[in-house]
Amino acid sequence: MMSVFEAAVAPQGLKLTVLNVAYPFAPVGDKAVGGAEHILGDLDRALLGQGHRSLVMACEGSNAAGVLYSSPTPEGLLDGSDRTWFRSRSQAVLDRVLRTEQVDLIHMHGQDFHEYTLPRHIPVLVTLHMPICWYPKNVWSLCGQNVWFQCVSRSQRAACPPELRDAMLITNGVSLPQVREKKRDFAMALGRICPEKNVHEALEAGTKAGVPVLLGGEVFPSRTHMEYYHHRVEPLLQCAQTAVDHRFLGPLGPGKKERLLGQAKCLLHPTLTPESSSLVAMEALAGGTPVIAYRSGALPEIVEDGVTGFLVNNVEEMAGAIQRLDEIRPENCRAAAEKRFSKERMVREYMGVYRSLAAGGRSQRASA
Repeated sequence: MMSVFEAAVAPQGLKLTVLNVAYPFAPVGDKAVGGAEHILGDLDRALLGQGHRSLVMACEGSNAAGVLYSSPTPEGLLDGSDRTWFRSRSQAVLDRVLRTEQVDLIHMHGQDFHEYTLPRHIPVLVTLHMPICWYPKNVWSLCGQNVWFQCVSRSQRAACPPELRDAMLITNGVSLPQVREKKRDFAMALGRICPEKNVHEALEAGTKAGVPVLLGGEVFPSRTHMEYYHHRVEPLLQCAQTAVDHRFLGPLGPGKKERLLGQAKCLLHPTLTPESSSLVAMEALAGGTPVIAYRSGALPEIVEDGVTGFLVNNVEEMAGAIQRLDEIRPENCRAAAEKRFSKERMVREYMGVYRSLAAGGRSQRASA
């Protein structure tokens, strides 16, 4: 498997046409919620900014800097037959793109990459945005020799099966805000409002520490997610027995999220998911804001315990860590983000891999 270093020596002047394929049920652009969709948007804009041709395949309601090919957007939850129909329409859109465009590289971002019929003559890069255990166990051996896998953290790659031991590694990156916000007396918690994100424990920790928590995120129209919000989160927002005023802000746009993260005294991240990465933790550090997180997945790679935040195991430890925030220097958080989590570094590494894979694909087609 090619390393990022080897990819960087590919021809610098190669002008590419890259097709980024999103998960078909999540919009990209202004309405993006998930980390995979945000990364896709960053790469779309970077390709165009560097003189390449960017094609984006995503559901209706998306927007792109490059050329957008949209597929139908489902309304509400899907049963098996509806899901099959929507996937068939996504495949039809992909087939149309490949008939009408000279594509040098396909970049798959969805967990469902294996459900597409992909061409064998075009290099395919699959970014594994999700925990490895969320993918079907047998998909790796079903892919052709033109398919290359890439992880987004060391812990994710360590969890890979033997077939993926040589997967490339490109860690995620985020924008680095220029303006340093003045800190205020509240904590932030951000993410999908669902059981595995466990945000109610952030509210409980804030209550124990006497610090209000602003909760940002979306409650998707899933029975499990709605029940979690009404039974576990809402009671903590409406509790009359405490003077701590927690608030639910709903989904946050990029500007508001950046401003609030910069103003917060900390980000609380009690996720139970084996996180493959965490853009929100990186964004908090970029704003000079410490992160107090559970030891889930890649979070110990992002948060340096005692330097850029604290790694904890339960609500009591999280509440105790809030009381110790004067031990963390905001400039250390920002410095860590600049050194390790910049979007510019991430884009540079992806562009090197794009050039190398595309050059190899062109050489194979020419020799054939």
